Amino acid sequence: MVESWSFLDTVESNFRPLVVIELAKGTKEETIEWFTKRIVDKKANGGAQLLIKPLVMENGVENIYLVGASHLRLLLGAETVGLVKECNDNSMRTFTYSSRKTFKHFADDNHNFLTMAECQYIIKHELENLRAKNEKMIPGYPQAKLYPGKSIVRRLLTSGILVQIFPLHDREELKKLSHSWYGRVKVGYQPLDDIRCYFGETIALYFGFLEYFTFALIPMAVIGIPYYVFAWEDYDKYVMFATFNLLWSTVILEVWKRLCAILTYRWGTLLMKRQFEEPRPGFHGALGVNPVTGREEPVYSSIKRQLRIYLVSLPFVCLCLYFSLYVMMIYFDLEQWALDYHKENESNFSSLMLYVPSIIYAVVIEIMNRIYRYAAEFLTSWENHRLESSYQNHLILKVLVFNFLNCFASLFYIAFVLFDMKLLRQSLATLLITSQILNQFAESLLPYWLQKRYNRRMRKRTCSKKTDMDLSLAEQVNMEKEMGTYLGTFDDYLELFLQFGYVSLFSCVYPLAAVFAVLNNITEIYSDALKMCRVYKRPFAEPTANIGVWQLAFETMSVISVVTNCILIGMSPEVDALFPDSKMDLVLTVALVEHLLLAIKFIMAFVIPDKPRDIQIKLAKLEFESLEALKQQVRASQMQL
Repeated sequence: MVESWSFLDTVESNFRPLVVIELAKGTKEETIEWFTKRIVDKKANGGAQLLIKPLVMENGVENIYLVGASHLRLLLGAETVGLVKECNDNSMRTFTYSSRKTFKHFADDNHNFLTMAECQYIIKHELENLRAKNEKMIPGYPQAKLYPGKSIVRRLLTSGILVQIFPLHDREELKKLSHSWYGRVKVGYQPLDDIRCYFGETIALYFGFLEYFTFALIPMAVIGIPYYVFAWEDYDKYVMFATFNLLWSTVILEVWKRLCAILTYRWGTLLMKRQFEEPRPGFHGALGVNPVTGREEPVYSSIKRQLRIYLVSLPFVCLCLYFSLYVMMIYFDLEQWALDYHKENESNFSSLMLYVPSIIYAVVIEIMNRIYRYAAEFLTSWENHRLESSYQNHLILKVLVFNFLNCFASLFYIAFVLFDMKLLRQSLATLLITSQILNQFAESLLPYWLQKRYNRRMRKRTCSKKTDMDLSLAEQVNMEKEMGTYLGTFDDYLELFLQFGYVSLFSCVYPLAAVFAVLNNITEIYSDALKMCRVYKRPFAEPTANIGVWQLAFETMSVISVVTNCILIGMSPEVDALFPDSKMDLVLTVALVEHLLLAIKFIMAFVIPDKPRDIQIKLAKLEFESLEALKQQVRASQMQL
């Protein structure tokens, strides 16, 4: 890069607000002056070298600030974060300012070369990497201690001085996206490229996976309906259905890898280098030097982190798992009470009472899952992981283990301890349908109703006073800052993971699970799109190349489903009757079939490439060109010597 950060001007006449910073009311002037100075200071002085402008609200309060950046600053920031853009030869390459002319659609006066989501991501990256150098405290707040390497934004947030940071919506683009996305009910694909341009790759990839998973469930649903209608008690007929289910679960996950590679290559994130990931904002420690990059950053002992994980987090998770099993046993006591009540009365009311314990247990499961989620987030943050990817992996592992046991332990107990297939079918149907209803209400309907109510009050208060663009911007900021915060795709993937478990683990017992899953996911696509556009603040874009550890989670669930379905089929009376003399032969046969199906799964996973052939060639070509360029640099340096 020929140009350096020092020549950048921090003043630009055409200021474009991209990010909103809300400070607490009554924040001291010296704090505001210090913080804004760090934002506009040059990179060499430890600043972010961005633009900032106060937004005066109608009540005269100045606790809202708009952050932007010059076009040149954003281009240099794009190089810093490693954005990948399409070149004039249709290849995808990491953007560098020095070679900017080789990229498609680039022009010095084209301010749309970077999408608004990419610009906001760059600003977020720079703000999060504002770190204390010699400051001992935040000016004006002696109790808010600082030390070298501490994230300034993180300290301001934990001290209550900084209320929130969020990216602004683009009302015009949002209206276009809303119309093409959920504005009308249609049979077709979602506008994933438009979603990616507006919300970023992580959210676009989630909606792509949700859409793909819904289409993939349709064959299971179509086949499951006749099995449910015509062959309810003939378990031997479910062998073909269960076998298809197991092969289906392998194929869809492998095909998704290929589709994911196609999408992320087109979006440029498949090529983004993540090995030198920046420390996450919540990471703290003494200021040191990264031995790989040579940059100053906080360092923290890995031994201390491991002690926290194994001496505190692990025992806590085990305690929660024990409590979950204790609640499960209470549920079975309620089931026995409902059964006894039905035997004594045998009325329509007593028949309905048979479903009450399962419904209560499903509600309790959802409550426990949400409470545990907060505890898991606190523990994982306290473990002080350096990278965001490491933090997410540890959090997902904690939550998945608990949710898996909490949601499926009762079903395993009914199937393999009580051997009650009728109760298993009833419990599975009740848990699946109840959880879907609760999730739709808690995640979409309730937030939408609350936000719509708030927007109605805001319009009544400000509509008559709306006169110019400044006030329009103030109104927009005032409305958006009160919106709920989208916490990421974690809960959305978790919901799909549990749904996948309900569909695949006990498919030979309740074939209609896929039907309910398809119906739920169709409404989920529209409700999730609605809440992204209307209910929550615009989230910051986050580049990603895949769905991360969730891919492994789904694959693990598909392996477990092989074992459970084989055992369930082996337990059926029809199969049991084939081995009247020796139960050991039955066990060995079931184990042999299970191993054979697992072998087929792994062979299929090996045979189906993760990336299409054309993308493999393009990636290999880029690697070859990079090596050739490196060789030329080495030769040039040797000739100079």
